Amino acid sequence: MIAYNKEQSIKRLNDLSSKQVPFVFVIDYNQSHSYIEEVDAINPDEFLFDFNGFSNVGSSPIYDDSPLEWNRFPISFEAYNASFRCVKNHLLAGNSFLTNLTCETPIETNLSLKTIFHRSQARYKLWINRQFVVFSPEIFIRIHDGQIHSYPMKGTIKATTPQAKELLMNDVKEQAEHATIVDLIRNDLSMVATQVTVDRYRYVETLQTNTGPILQTSSDICGQLPDGFTEDLGNLLFKLLPAGSITGAPKHKTAQIIAEAETYQRGFYTGVMGYFDGSQLDSAVMIRFIEERDGHFYFKSGGGITFQSEALSEYNEMKQKVYVPIY
Repeated sequence: MIAYNKEQSIKRLNDLSSKQVPFVFVIDYNQSHSYIEEVDAINPDEFLFDFNGFSNVGSSPIYDDSPLEWNRFPISFEAYNASFRCVKNHLLAGNSFLTNLTCETPIETNLSLKTIFHRSQARYKLWINRQFVVFSPEIFIRIHDGQIHSYPMKGTIKATTPQAKELLMNDVKEQAEHATIVDLIRNDLSMVATQVTVDRYRYVETLQTNTGPILQTSSDICGQLPDGFTEDLGNLLFKLLPAGSITGAPKHKTAQIIAEAETYQRGFYTGVMGYFDGSQLDSAVMIRFIEERDGHFYFKSGGGITFQSEALSEYNEMKQKVYVPIY
């Protein structure tokens, strides 16, 4: 597939959407590389997607059904804490209210990335040969009948923890983190839509993983798009990037803090992926992500840091998210 830069991506998105041609898009975190391809032109030997049921996967895929073997080798707490302290200093200085700090964890598994794609139980899945697999639970935006919805996901706890839901909903740090992201996404949607409202605030969903179920909180934010938005869909999408839930607030300054604190390149991790069917759009944030490099696998994960965050708790949350939804 052809990789497009930002300017080329916006033009291609606008051209295809204005002609109501169905396409799939994958945009990296820095918005410097994108894949944008008409659905009928995608080679399933190189690129597989299943975006909430919109898919190029055949009815009877063949894959390895062996029991999952899964080993992770997270960075040390000392290494994580160095990045955490960098973020915390900026938070205490008032440069950010919320910063999403991530890192990568080497993993070993007996399954190929393509098999992980087929066996993962996730709302949004993508596999690109010799690059990565992603199995994301987080919606980025949906566009339907002229309305745009976003569903930021912030707040995680093991579902097996006693009184897990109550602990999650009453956690002061999680409350503040979620409120900050909802406010950020409201502002983002207001750049492209009118009548922006929070239709549903901080609801809980259960996600199944190979290490047990977890609970996560999300909200539903909605706005009204102008007539003829498909003529300008590329500009609309890029105005909303990078996704607020995986950067923080304020977004521009926080992205600079992330570049200072993180010790690796995100690449396509925390970018966005989705499809346009000719009139409606559905998309996801590319979290829950395994990258392949030189025959080795790296899982990328992280979480939101506020001034109330504690390093060890955030370190454990980062490790907790190193999972595959195979169960």
